[in-house]
Amino acid sequence: MESLLHYVWQHRMFNMDGLKTTGGLCVDVLYCGEHNVNQGPDFLNAKILLDGIVWVGNVELHTRSSDWNRHGHNMDPVYNTTILHVVEKADVDVFMQNGMAVWQLEIVIPEGLGNRFRELIKSNDYPRCHRFVSSIPSVKVNSWLDSLLVERLVNKNRRVASVLGQTGDNWSHTAFVLMARTLGFGLNGDPMELWAIHLPYEELYRKLGRISYLHLEKLFLDMAALDDAEKKGAWRYMRIRPGNYPEVRIKQLASVFFNCQCGADEILRCEDLIQLTEVFLVAGFSKAVSRLLVINAACPLIFSYGIVYGLEEYRNRALCVLSELSGEDNYILRQWKACGLEVSTAADSQALMQLKHEYCEHFRCLECRFGFEFMSQK
Repeated sequence: MESLLHYVWQHRMFNMDGLKTTGGLCVDVLYCGEHNVNQGPDFLNAKILLDGIVWVGNVELHTRSSDWNRHGHNMDPVYNTTILHVVEKADVDVFMQNGMAVWQLEIVIPEGLGNRFRELIKSNDYPRCHRFVSSIPSVKVNSWLDSLLVERLVNKNRRVASVLGQTGDNWSHTAFVLMARTLGFGLNGDPMELWAIHLPYEELYRKLGRISYLHLEKLFLDMAALDDAEKKGAWRYMRIRPGNYPEVRIKQLASVFFNCQCGADEILRCEDLIQLTEVFLVAGFSKAVSRLLVINAACPLIFSYGIVYGLEEYRNRALCVLSELSGEDNYILRQWKACGLEVSTAADSQALMQLKHEYCEHFRCLECRFGFEFMSQK
């Protein structure tokens, strides 16, 4: 319940009247502080009025005050800047590493708030907020989805940055790797990415025009080591349609490479969804696969290019393309639709995938705006 205590403090959801420390000093919370997600006290630069004197410093929170010692804060000089220890139950006096006593404040979590929190956390349903999410005003839903979409692209940018580092900042090789991962269709995503990263991309590119397509295709397949007994276990075939087998997609990528198609320059020149989709259709991909490549390869590449070079137009272009593309369809999104949530664009579906994987699966309901709406109910 400590995470709930943090939530109650951060959003000032406790009774603010007549607050006193365990030692009887009057307390007025002027500013709760900045929530610290790194090591050290839980809230930084708080401003507390204690018996008529304003104190500025850090606040630490625990369910019981004895947790202060159990966590070793009494031996850590980092906590010598603590001006207030906020707890549900003060069961012991606590001291900083410098020997000074820490003022302690007991606060009560409102009963209704605690019940709602337990209802969310203990639910086996997905999404856990299914009962009330449809009642959240659309303006709040859309605002949260917009934030989640950006968050998802920022997360994907970390992967793009990692690939860029491994390809020597070669954007075309990076685009090729993103395409390969996408064509792994989940189960073979990791081995496809690893294979594409380790291709001698620049060396082969310089040889284009001097080697035949069949020679290039054989090189691609040999490097994948699909028949190597030691490496074969990395590749998955069960529950995969023959058209999506690794060798089929690797041959397709060999054709794309041989014909100099779907390169970074070609992708980055596209100004809208129609142009971007055409790049993959011309290369021989089906409409369905082209759509996946736009979502999972092209848009992350364009967004990351905008981040690396500080070009907002590219970041916005990636967001606009996803907003123009129709929504995806999978079991996760069907569950959200069943709750009454509209999933009309790829921007919506990508945002909800982010919500599922980064919040719902990790019980981060208190950091979710849907969870906030539920917790804020009177």
